[in-house]
Amino acid sequence: MSRPGEAAKPRIGELLVSRGLISNEQLEEALQQQRDSGGRLGDIILARGWVTTVVFYDALTDHFRKGRIGDLLLERGMISEDQLAEAILIQKEWGSRIGDIIQSKGWVKPIVMGKLLAEHFDKPHVDLTADRFDEKLLDRDHLSTYSTYLFVPWRRENGLLKVAMADVTPDLLTTVSETVGEPFDFVLTSKFDIIWMVQEVGDLYYGFRAVHELANVLPQFSASRVFTDRQLLVLAIMIAVFVVSMYFWPVGTLIAVNVIISIFLILNFMLRMVLTWVGGDKRYDQVVTDEEVLALDDKTLPIYTILLPMYHESATLPHIAQALRSLDYPLAKLDIKLVLEQDDDETINTAKDLGLEGIFEIIRIPDCLPKTKPKACNYAMNFCRGELVTIYDGEDAPEPDQLKKMVIAFRKGPKNMAVIQGRLNYFNVAENWLTRMFTMEYSLWFDFYLPALDALNIPIPLGGTSNHFKIEVLRELRGWDPYNVTEDCDLGVRLTQNGYRVGVVNSTTFEEANNSIPNWLRQRSRWLKGYMQSFLVHTRTPIKLYKELGAVGFWGFQFFIGGTIVSALLTPVMFLMYFIWLVTDTLAFNPYFPPFVLYLTLFNLLIANGMLIYLFMLSGFKRRYFGLIPWSLTVPFYWFLQSWAGYKGLWQLINKPFYWEKTHHGLTSFTASHDVGEGEKKS
Repeated sequence: MSRPGEAAKPRIGELLVSRGLISNEQLEEALQQQRDSGGRLGDIILARGWVTTVVFYDALTDHFRKGRIGDLLLERGMISEDQLAEAILIQKEWGSRIGDIIQSKGWVKPIVMGKLLAEHFDKPHVDLTADRFDEKLLDRDHLSTYSTYLFVPWRRENGLLKVAMADVTPDLLTTVSETVGEPFDFVLTSKFDIIWMVQEVGDLYYGFRAVHELANVLPQFSASRVFTDRQLLVLAIMIAVFVVSMYFWPVGTLIAVNVIISIFLILNFMLRMVLTWVGGDKRYDQVVTDEEVLALDDKTLPIYTILLPMYHESATLPHIAQALRSLDYPLAKLDIKLVLEQDDDETINTAKDLGLEGIFEIIRIPDCLPKTKPKACNYAMNFCRGELVTIYDGEDAPEPDQLKKMVIAFRKGPKNMAVIQGRLNYFNVAENWLTRMFTMEYSLWFDFYLPALDALNIPIPLGGTSNHFKIEVLRELRGWDPYNVTEDCDLGVRLTQNGYRVGVVNSTTFEEANNSIPNWLRQRSRWLKGYMQSFLVHTRTPIKLYKELGAVGFWGFQFFIGGTIVSALLTPVMFLMYFIWLVTDTLAFNPYFPPFVLYLTLFNLLIANGMLIYLFMLSGFKRRYFGLIPWSLTVPFYWFLQSWAGYKGLWQLINKPFYWEKTHHGLTSFTASHDVGEGEKKS
C-alpha cells in the first residue's frame, strides 16, 4: 500500500473517476491542492464533500488488496493454521466475522487487531489515552451511540473531521456518517480506548443520570424518598388512633390488633399454599426443551450483554470468567461488562492481570452516593451493545444453555414479555444447616412461588441475578432504582404496573449459599429493607395500583410482598407471647386470648407452621434433594433468624435507608458444579 506522498497515490483518484464518483476536473483540482499544500488525496476529496465517507470507502474495496484479516494474522505469525481453520469452521456455525471470533477466543488482543486493521486500511492507529482528543467535537446526546458502536469524533485536521473507530464495516461507516452529519475520515484505535474516552467525557453526566434519572423523570417510582407526606400522615393517624384506643379500651384494642395480625398471617399462609399448588402444576411451567435448544440456529442469535457488578470480589473473578466461557453461546456475540467501582483497585488489577479475552470490558463506576448495585448497573447500561441483557454475580454458575433458552423463551412469549427470570439455587447445599435451609427456601421460591405468580399475573419480585431483560424496555423504564437495595424486586413490580410480562423459565443459575449466620443476616436484612422500600413505593397511590394490577394482582402484591415483611416482624412476637402465656399460665394474658383469638393463634402456630414445614419438604423433593427433607423440621428456628434480619432491616430503613450492606462471597470450601446436590440426593 502506498504511503502519503508516494507516486502511486493518484490511483485512488483514478479509481473514483472510473466509478463516476468524481469528475476529471475535480481530480485535477484535488491533485493541484495536494502538490501545493501536501496531504492525502483521499482527505482532500472528502474535505471538499464531493463524495461521502461511506461511498468513498466502499469504492476503495479494490484498493485494499492485502487479503483477509485471518490470512494476514497467519502471515504475521499471530495465529496458527489450526486456529485459522477452527475460526473458519466457527464462522460457518456462528455467522460472526473472523476478526470477532479470533478476539473472542483470546488468540489476538483488540489493540493488536486495531493496529492490523490500521495497516490494512492504510490508516494511522492512535492511542486515545495519549493522543489527546478534541472534547468539543463530542456530542453528549450521542455518547451512548459512541460506546455502542465503538467510534468517537477525535480531531479536526485541515477542516476534515477525523473519527476514531475500533473496526471498519460498511454498516458502521453509515452509522458514523448519520451521527456526525458531515464528511469525515477515520483512524483506527482499540475499543477499550473508545470506552475509556467516553467515560472520561461522560463520567459526570452518566453518573448523574445513573443516580437521578428515575427520580427526576418518574418520581412516583423512586425510593429516594422513604415516606411521602401522605404516608407519614396516614402513619401518624394510625399511631394516634392506637394510642387513644389503648388509653380508653386497652383490652379490646389489643384483642383487635391480635385478630387483625392473625387473620393477615392466615391469608398470607393461604396465598402461599395456593402458589405452591399452582406452581407445582406443570401446565403453568414455561419450558424450553433441549430439542428447541439444539434446533436453534446460532447465526440468528442476537448480541447478549452480561453485566457483572462486583465490589471487592477479586477472588471470584476467575470463577465467573470461566463460567461465562462455558456458556453454550457464540463467544463473539457476548458483550461482557465487568462493572467495577472506581476505588476497587484490587478487583480492577485482578481483571487486568487475568488477561481476559476481548469480549470482557471494564466499566469503572464513579465514586458517588448511593453506592449501590443498581446505580452501578444504570451507569453500565450506557455501554450495553446487546439486544438482551442479564446480570450475574461473581459466584454464579449458570447452566450452559441458559442464554439460548432465554432467546427461545422471548421468541415464544408474548410481545410484552420484558424480562425472564432464571431459577436460582445453590451449589454448596450440604455444607451446613444454614445452607440446607437456604437451599430449601430458594427451591420453594423459584420452583413454586415465582412460576405461580407468573401464571396468576401477580407482580414477581425478581431475584438479584439471572434476570434477562429486553434492553429497550429497561431503558424505557429508566433502569433500576439506585436508592432501592432490592432493585430487582422493585423493577419486577414496576414492569407489571406498566403492562409488561415477567416470565420464569426452566434454567437454573447456581450460587453460593451463605454458610455464615452474620453474613446471612447482612444479606437478608438488606433484602427485607428493600422489600419495605418497594412496598412503600408501590403503595403510594393504592387506587392507581389496584387499577393497574387488577384485584388478583393487587391483593397478591399486598400479601406476598407485604406478607413477607409482616411475617418476619410479627410472627415471632406473636408466638413468644402465646408461649409465655401457655407455659406460665400468666393470668394477666387471659383477657387478650379469648377462645376465638386462641383458635386463630393456634391455627397459625400449629397448622400454618406445620404446613410451612411441609412446603419446605416439597421443595427438597422437587429438586430431588431427599437428604434435605428431615432438616425441614427446623424451619421455626430459621424463621427466628428471618425475624432478626427483619428488625435489623427496619432499623436501617429508618436510620440509613440507602446503605448497601455487602454480602461477602467466596467463603465456601465447596466448588461450583452442576452436580450440586449430590450430598443430599438420597434414594
